[in-house]
Amino acid sequence: MKTELEDVLEKVSRGKMPPRKAFLKLKDYPYQDLGFAKIDHHREVRKGFPEIIFGQGKTEGQIIKIAQEICKRGNSLLITRTGPEVYRKIRSKIPGCRYNTLAQTITLKKKRPAPGMGKIVIMTAGTSDIPVAEEAFVTCEMLGNKAERIYDVGVAGIHRLFGEMEKVRRARLIIAVAGMEGALPSVLAGLVGVPIIAVPTSVGYGASLQGISALLAMLNSCPGGVAVVNIDNGFGAAYLASLINHL
Repeated sequence: MKTELEDVLEKVSRGKMPPRKAFLKLKDYPYQDLGFAKIDHHREVRKGFPEIIFGQGKTEGQIIKIAQEICKRGNSLLITRTGPEVYRKIRSKIPGCRYNTLAQTITLKKKRPAPGMGKIVIMTAGTSDIPVAEEAFVTCEMLGNKAERIYDVGVAGIHRLFGEMEKVRRARLIIAVAGMEGALPSVLAGLVGVPIIAVPTSVGYGASLQGISALLAMLNSCPGGVAVVNIDNGFGAAYLASLINHL
């Protein structure tokens, strides 16, 4: 799928769009200043996907305005860390949006991104880790990747993981999401030869320190091939996995 910039320049070169109209369409490059936000419309050219909205900390009005400006250009929409109350308001302004309750994401597919080279498998140690994994799953799919979920296969019952190894071995990359002692990424890295992106979660009792214990365990992983993102950052893991999967 062409970026908006490529489409405009091609139409001008073929005489299908006058330069003045092209100027008006591109006047907000590289960014559009809304006062409270500067929308990076050039990001699609640099990164292959439009700016993604981090909803946490933004007002409903700010989220809706940014989303409308992104969609005006025919771009796909991904909003993370947002609640159902925002979805109820935004779906009347931008029809076709979908809400994933577990992931807390709002999405609208308008463009088909370049496909990834292989499959990304997203795994959790426990059921309590699923919301973070779902954020990763939604992000992977929006960025053009085939993704597969394998949930609740942590070390408390390692035989559950062995029962899924056929699927695991077909992965080009693995996102491993775990709280408590954070052992799952290390176990996986010792079994497979593909990159593991580890996501510590804030799941656990007191000494888990809201995910710090899992974070430190993953950073100290013995097997090679484990990269670690921030606590509960399913989006960050998925974005990194997508970049690798498009190489």
